[in-house]
Amino acid sequence: MKEFQLIEQFFRDKGQQRRDVHLGIGDDCALVQPAENTSIAISCDTLVENVHFLPTMPAYELGYKSVAVNLSDLAAMGADPAWMTLALTLPDVDNEWLAQFSQGLFEAAEYYSVSLIGGDTTRGPRCINITIHGQVPTGKALTRSGAKVGDWVYVTGTLGDSALGLDILLGKKEVAHQHKEFLINRHYHPTPRILAGQALRSLATSAIDLSDGLFSDIQHVLKASNVGAIIDVNELPLSESLQASLSPNEATSYALTGGEDYELMFTVPESQRGALDIALIHAGVKFIKVGQICAGEKLRLVADGKPFELEKNSFEHF
Repeated sequence: MKEFQLIEQFFRDKGQQRRDVHLGIGDDCALVQPAENTSIAISCDTLVENVHFLPTMPAYELGYKSVAVNLSDLAAMGADPAWMTLALTLPDVDNEWLAQFSQGLFEAAEYYSVSLIGGDTTRGPRCINITIHGQVPTGKALTRSGAKVGDWVYVTGTLGDSALGLDILLGKKEVAHQHKEFLINRHYHPTPRILAGQALRSLATSAIDLSDGLFSDIQHVLKASNVGAIIDVNELPLSESLQASLSPNEATSYALTGGEDYELMFTVPESQRGALDIALIHAGVKFIKVGQICAGEKLRLVADGKPFELEKNSFEHF
């Protein structure tokens, strides 16, 4: 099968067909019409076999996750998902793999109202690169640079599940049968917090999605905002499956450094805490306060009022 046949069979005119796409797959460029008074949020993410995913990962799950991890970046900016392009590198043409991959990709795209508007295919080691575009009202985008001393630090969902799911797949950890499926699914099937990001536009002073682990990602916010933070590790949100499968110290380590949770970490001033409760409850997202922004430029971890020493580093891309 040649490149254009592959695109025609698996990707052209599939999935969400948005009215603001004037010209999609099939020309040298796509043409889209942004809404008035909006800024375009653009993010790019690459998934490389044996670096970001295992060769044994089901194609359907890989397709879904490829979209979801990019959507998480839009969520961190408070953006509305809109369009995406796909650059797909494959060692060979496997029709069954492509059918499953495209099914997962379009399921995520349709759920979040994203149109595939272009891309490229080529031969080589398996690699998926998606560039995603969203729209956010002008002046309302969330960034990493707005955290202020006194702001409270929150996270959505639970932390550490995806990393434990990966270690189960790698054979590094064994867990009880009743927890195994949940943890692996959290690794394969992250939930981008789009509604939470949208709800936070007028409430949060900063935000970031947790792709490399809370311990690593929060420091990007601290550096951009020129502040420090105190995080109480006893307040970290842990799932029942994580707690049942690990010792307390291991669970804390996974929650801080595991990576690939794709939850949101955000900061909110005291004056907005009441509005936050209402906004995120309406968005159907669980969230919890885990610390506070302070003066200085360092991250301090505490447990029971005492300094907490971290034994494990966060995920690194290189």
